[in-house]
Amino acid sequence: MDEIGITAEPVDDQRCKFVVSRPLYTAGVRRFSSIEDAQGSPLAENLFAIEGVREVIVSANLVTVVKVNPAPWQVVGRAVGAAIRSALASEREPVAVKADVAGAADDDALYQRVAQVFESRVNPMVAGHGGRVDLIDVQDATVLLRMAGGCQGCGMADVTLRQGIEQILRQTVPEVRGIVDVTDHSSGENPYFASSKK
Repeated sequence: MDEIGITAEPVDDQRCKFVVSRPLYTAGVRRFSSIEDAQGSPLAENLFAIEGVREVIVSANLVTVVKVNPAPWQVVGRAVGAAIRSALASEREPVAVKADVAGAADDDALYQRVAQVFESRVNPMVAGHGGRVDLIDVQDATVLLRMAGGCQGCGMADVTLRQGIEQILRQTVPEVRGIVDVTDHSSGENPYFASSKK
């Protein structure tokens, strides 16, 4: 069996994306918000066994883990890596395909569509300014995003959000009800346009 590569990409203290060198779930997006949801999916069962894990989102070769545990990702990431490898070593499918549950299925379908728009339109738009926009989640048809690179702390971030990203989403995914920017703009290290605060 080939070595399984796993790269951790922390989003913030509570959320981290893990990129795995092989696919885990090819039927779209699967979200687990409790240990009960995880039953029958070895990957999710293993991850919820880690103290403080509150939510798991799996799509293709990406696993996003949300934790309430105060331990840093450098520590928790080792347990997550072991959980992923254990699930892939199992004879069972790492993630079971589940019959749709109305609200969650709608958000999962929206997440996929919004992710494609971010990839094809939003990130190419902000890349010219050294920026990037990460899709964090879709909850109740509301998009949670975080700006990074030249967008984080940029004095024009709100314009980009309202006149750029929001307009693109209205045209391409009209079911989206709102957008929430969870960026800590005060910690931006290289904003494209510095804000005018003295």
